[in-house]
Amino acid sequence: METSEGRVAQVNDGDFGSEVLRSPIPVLVDFYADWCGPCKIVAPTMEVLSKEYAGKVKFVKVNVDINQEVASKYDIMSIPTAMLFENGEVKDSLVGAYPAAAYRQRIDSANNRLG
Repeated sequence: METSEGRVAQVNDGDFGSEVLRSPIPVLVDFYADWCGPCKIVAPTMEVLSKEYAGKVKFVKVNVDINQEVASKYDIMSIPTAMLFENGEVKDSLVGAYPAAAYRQRIDSANNRLG
């Protein structure tokens, strides 16, 4: 797994708890599938945002085809779906492909409510 700051790490059913639910900082999870066109559009945006928010928000991605346990637990019905977790709880979610500004607004709004 990629663990350096400013990168989007791949997370699976086995390490979702340690990487997301028990993270000391907020985590934005990008639920995707390899065959999903809009997911491929979102991926570079997540990479850019992971660098902008390095050290403040962790960015990870979960392949829903491979990690069906996590996808089922969080009722992922459409992809891409981005979920923002804080202290093990979902604080916000955004379904669909959006420009970076939409994700920034959600992250900043959640951080203002939490901070």
